[in-house]
Amino acid sequence: MGLDSLKKRGIITLADEKATSEKLYSAEYIGSGTFIISKPPRKRKKIQQSRVRNPRRGSRK
Repeated sequence: MGLDSLKKRGIITLADEKATSEKLYSAEYIGSGTFIISKPPRKRKKIQQSRVRNPRRGSRK
């Protein structure tokens, strides 16, 4: 069952669709077994926490 058929039946609402679409990876088939796989971008909050907890390599302590 695709998302369209679930939406038509009223099983998935717009909020559910948005939540599922944010979490999904996408893969695009190029040919001969080659795919381009993309994942959703990191949230700003996560990037900031990563910078705070992990100082740059080579910086003074």
